[in-house]
Amino acid sequence: MQQPLWQPTELFKQNSRISDYLNWLNENYQLKFDNYQSLWEWSVEDTRLFWETIWRYFEIIGHRSYDMVHTDDLMPDTKWFPGATLNYAEHIFRMRSDERPAIVFKTEDAPLVEISWLELEEKVTGFRNWLVSHGVGKGDRVAAYLPNIPEATIAFLATCSLGAIWSSCSPDFGADSVVDRFRQIEPSILLVVDGYRYGGKAFNKSDVVDTLIAELPSVEHVVLVPWLNKEVGADEFSKCVLWEESVLDRGERLTFEAVSFEHPIWVLYSSGTTGIPKAITHSQGGVLLEHLRYLAFHNDVHPGERFFWYSTTGWMMWNFVQASLLAGATIVLYEGSPNYPNIDVMWDFIDEAKINHFGTSAPFLVACMKKGLSPKSSHKLTTLRSIGSTGAPLPPEAFSWVYNHVKEDVWLCSMSGGTDVCTAFVGGCPLEPVYLGEIQCRTLGCSMYALDESGEKVMDKVGEMVITRPMPSMPVFFWNDPGKARYLASYFEMYKGIWRHGDWLKITPRNSLIIYGRSDATLNRHGIRIGTAEIYRALNGISEIQDSLIVNLELEGGEHYMPLFVQLAENIELNDDLIHKIKKTLRSTYSPRHVPDEIIEVAEIPFTISGKKLEAPVKKILMGIPVERAANKDAMRNPEALRFFEDMSTSLGKR
Repeated sequence: MQQPLWQPTELFKQNSRISDYLNWLNENYQLKFDNYQSLWEWSVEDTRLFWETIWRYFEIIGHRSYDMVHTDDLMPDTKWFPGATLNYAEHIFRMRSDERPAIVFKTEDAPLVEISWLELEEKVTGFRNWLVSHGVGKGDRVAAYLPNIPEATIAFLATCSLGAIWSSCSPDFGADSVVDRFRQIEPSILLVVDGYRYGGKAFNKSDVVDTLIAELPSVEHVVLVPWLNKEVGADEFSKCVLWEESVLDRGERLTFEAVSFEHPIWVLYSSGTTGIPKAITHSQGGVLLEHLRYLAFHNDVHPGERFFWYSTTGWMMWNFVQASLLAGATIVLYEGSPNYPNIDVMWDFIDEAKINHFGTSAPFLVACMKKGLSPKSSHKLTTLRSIGSTGAPLPPEAFSWVYNHVKEDVWLCSMSGGTDVCTAFVGGCPLEPVYLGEIQCRTLGCSMYALDESGEKVMDKVGEMVITRPMPSMPVFFWNDPGKARYLASYFEMYKGIWRHGDWLKITPRNSLIIYGRSDATLNRHGIRIGTAEIYRALNGISEIQDSLIVNLELEGGEHYMPLFVQLAENIELNDDLIHKIKKTLRSTYSPRHVPDEIIEVAEIPFTISGKKLEAPVKKILMGIPVERAANKDAMRNPEALRFFEDMSTSLGKR
């Protein structure tokens, strides 16, 4: 019988916010649960009552009450809290306090600073007033090409307070990648920086900003945050005003526009596996309830604690960090490389910023482990209460490393969810032990199961991860998706009325979980999801390449291997010059994460008869699944092309 790596003490459990909720349920609904599993079962069986209790427990400010909790429509047509009106940002500012800062911020080349709630509110008010004066209102889109800096938080909160819709990309994205995203939603306001620093190097992005302005005709006004060059002026770009000018008008008190529960709050983007990234649109009410639920009950964030997750503005975890303000936390932001000037910098930051909840990616923890770090020997880590890990499955070796070399009594919260819901389906539970290589629980309200090949629920066996009941944070729609065609194809193509997430999942006999990576073709690169279509679009500009296919393999011990297979044009050879050209193109067009581990020449790229590349089948073959189980040769244009990958899988297995 495996022994747990961590057990919550009785005091830890008693002080947890989920225990307070259990007591509240008993007092207000005469509902008593003996353990977490029975609570979870109730939460997914009686979804109306469960989500009503979430509304009541967190005392949601409803400017108008709801007519019902949800309709009986099948996913994705379920309507949540129809009739209700509210505002997400209003729930953030009800947590303001003079006793703690709102934001703690540091960059890799500048000292830590604290931003008070008073300063945050003044600047949010100023930018909100500027937006109103420039015609921005409910439903308009505000897009940001910004690093992980306080200005992004301020601009988001101002946008949200108006009922306008936020969307952001990190400046390490290339111009084409950003245009592919923002062009879909037609923003009227664009926030930009002139450049940024990462790993001790400066990256000027002025040319990219010029391209964005030229390629996004809907943009009427550009707000420049001078970042790389603090002296850069508004005349650097067209339609431009400086950030400091945009936050000056603080004449009116901060107010909040009441919007319907399902009114869009932001647009996030898929990785672009099968073409232009999907513009995933979430609702103000849906993510409000979801973020309160997860951060309080599964992250156990208390008012006054400091919450950090290493992220960029292009990843949903940035949105999740902002959400910790709902729980009364101080958000902690870091802009720069997590490995510069050395890999100790994040552990230094925990002590310096007095972080209570430290969020990171599985690849970062694995990298620290491989470097032989032992932070507990070199750092105090006295404030550190939990470590969150997401972005990829956390291997068992990394679990052991955390408890042997970071902190024995830290709560390790491995979690998994995604951009699709801007939260986690599975994650931490302050009432349960942590076992080696296992995620603690399915979260409350998430009716998750593993299905076998015949669509039957299985336990202690790997199957397709599915969600059988609706959740309020599921997207309200994809932008510009008539008839919800892309929405349905993304999650409901395999099982009608059941959400298929695209992960391999095993639910253990103790109801903990193990995720074995993607069951589809999305690339999970160092904790960041990358779309294969982005790779292909960049390579289309290289005349020497006739076609290509890329996959990412999750190997044992937390290793990843991302090979790029190229079919070359006639009379072209794969030499060092061409390899360098391919890598440079991917790095400059998108980011260093898009550069493969190896570039391999093949005679042919395998296709279906309908012209789709066999990415997922190739990945399965390389992972050792027999060809006859991985691919349907009868549906292929060139089935003989699979022979190469079958032979390669044999050599990979011998490594």
